[in-house]
Amino acid sequence: MIPFFVLMAVFAVCRALGWIGATYFSEWQHCLRFALAAMFLLTSSAHWGAKRADLIRMVPSAFPRPDIWVTLTGIAEIAGAIGLLFPPTFKAASIGLLLLLIAVFPANVHAARQHLSIGGHKVPGIAVRALLQVIFIGAVIAAGWF
Repeated sequence: MIPFFVLMAVFAVCRALGWIGATYFSEWQHCLRFALAAMFLLTSSAHWGAKRADLIRMVPSAFPRPDIWVTLTGIAEIAGAIGLLFPPTFKAASIGLLLLLIAVFPANVHAARQHLSIGGHKVPGIAVRALLQVIFIGAVIAAGWF
């Protein structure tokens, strides 16, 4: 849930900055890209920190070397976040992040079914996680195509 709150808060702050004259943030798409970048940088930080072991446990057993998958998805989140911030790359970054969100959803389902936790906090149930995933997917599509 924290990534969702970060996305919403950063978007709201950026929009407020746009309303008071910060030119870059005068368009909602710029704010959305910036907010998504903040969210993905936040989520990527867990891939190397104290929550790494929790993320490794989330990877379904069908995938060998879950530690490598966690590292690769963290790198992809960082690359996507940076890519969203630059006009020549934001569309490609949006596509990449869309594919990443689809690819990691099985890990979220696995975590919900196994009642796992991240950083001591129980992961959301499948219905909540699916709703969040739809919101995140919608946001990366909107950030890249509108």
